[in-house]
Parts: sequence; C-alpha cells; structure tokens
Amino acid sequence: MKILVTGGAGFIGSHLVDRLIDEGHQVVVIDNLSTGSRKNLNSKAKLWKMDIQSSKVKEVFEKEKPNAVFHLAAQIDLRKSVEDPIKDAKINILGSLNILQSFYNSCHSHCKFIFTSTGGAIYGDADIIPTPESYPEKPLSPYGAEKLVFDKYLNYYNQVFNLPYVSLRLANVYGPRQNSKGEAGVVAIFSDAMLSGNQPIIFGSGKQTRDFVYVKDVVEAAVSALKKNKIGIHNIGTAKQTDINTVFSKIKKITGSECREIHQPAKPGEQKTSCLNIEKAKKELGWQPKYDLDKGLEETVKWFAS
Repeated sequence: MKILVTGGAGFIGSHLVDRLIDEGHQVVVIDNLSTGSRKNLNSKAKLWKMDIQSSKVKEVFEKEKPNAVFHLAAQIDLRKSVEDPIKDAKINILGSLNILQSFYNSCHSHCKFIFTSTGGAIYGDADIIPTPESYPEKPLSPYGAEKLVFDKYLNYYNQVFNLPYVSLRLANVYGPRQNSKGEAGVVAIFSDAMLSGNQPIIFGSGKQTRDFVYVKDVVEAAVSALKKNKIGIHNIGTAKQTDINTVFSKIKKITGSECREIHQPAKPGEQKTSCLNIEKAKKELGWQPKYDLDKGLEETVKWFAS
C-alpha cells in the first residue's frame, strides 16, 4: 500500500514511517523540516520538502495517489498557540484542510485518513478521570480548539463524502527523537537538561497531572487504526495520571543529576489534569499500551544520552 505521512521527519512521524516501511508499505512524506530532521527519516521513504499550507500539496497528491494518509504535521507547542492563535490556526486548521481536500480529490480506492489529534487539550480540565471520548469538549488553548475543529471537518467529510477516518486523541507522548528545544514535551526537556548539567524548570506547582504514553505505543495504535475497519475518535493514552514533580524525580534518578527542583509561575492556557479513558481503543482497535512509565523513561533517557 502507498501511504503518505505528513510530518514524517518529526518525532512521532519518523517512528511511524519506520514501522510502515518494516511492514512493506511504500511511504511518501511531506515535511517542511521546521522541527523535523532528515536524520530521523528512513532512507526508504520519499520526501517532499514543503509546508502543508503550500499550493503544491495538491500536485503531490495528484502524482503520488496514496491509499492512506497519516496526518501528523502541525504546530504542536501549546504555548506558541496562546501567543499567536491566528498563525497557529493557519497551520493547524487551514494547512490540515489543504491536506484533507487534496487527499479527497486524489482518492481512488481503499482510502483512509488517520489524524493525530489531542486528548487533554481538547477535553480541558475534565471532571471525569480518566476522560472518555463522550466527555464535552472544552479546550483551554487555541491548540486544543484547532484540533477539535479539524475533528469536526473529518466528521463532515465522512458524513457527506463517505471518506473513512480515524482521529487519535493522543495523551502526552514522549520518547526518543523528541525535540527538547522546539516541541512541547516535559520528558524531553528534563532529560536533555539533566544530562547536559543544566537546571530544568518546573512551571507551576508541579502537581498538575498528565497521561504519559510512550511513542512506540502510539505508533502501534496508529497502525491498528489503519488495519481495523473502524471510524471515528479514539483516545490513545495509558489511563494513568502522573504529576510533573514525579516525572522530574524519576528522570533525576535515572540520569544521576544533582539539579534542584525549581519552580516558576505557571504558563497561561495550561490545564491542571489530563488522563484519558482508553476502553474504546481497546475494544475497537484491539490496542493497549505495553510500556509503563519507568520503562519508557529509561529508553528515552538512554537515547538522549547517546
């Protein structure tokens, strides 16, 4: 099968490309390399270096005619979305629509669109923990609002044009290749800082909780979404919440760092809790996470150390 992956040179995307190629698929990548890197990209993948907002995206789809699309390219820094919501919406809504419409126009047979959305940023500070897909969406940031808007566009294309889709609402993904400088990701930031002898900062009390899911588990969920004949929204996480102070302590122990726990004021738009109910993914996609936090952190720190 020919599969196109947007953001395929990035953190999650490059792991997904590796997995798809291992399964024998022909993989095409669209990535502007703003946060992704050529060194992440599998040599067997074909790269089109361009922005998802480009008018040339249409030409790529007309030429490649992929059977399926994994759409991961986005501006993913929640804080940047708060600072400039208009720029963010142009990338995450209009850029995503450019990919979706181009795919629909070129789609010929056995088509499927798989989107990496967000869980916590869409649900906001939920009263039900772990939070199910049926919970009212109350995003607390432009980033969360943009992902929710595109989920609605996917439903529209499915209902009106019968285009199959899966939206994977991801928890807080971490693991090797995450960019500690340009992407949101406290595990990557802490790991890099501690290994470099620098002082990481905890914003807020550190008692805010997140659902940390390892990148290899996310890739397995994405592959399952491609194979299963299911459509709609699925949470992908661990259904376990961990506070930031605990993550700090675990990474400090693994790295042997002597840094102190230093706090600064919380950033605007950050929520207090986030943890996803994954029963639907277990039932419909036949997926569940295999990595616990300790094992995932050890592999992540090992990668940063190397």
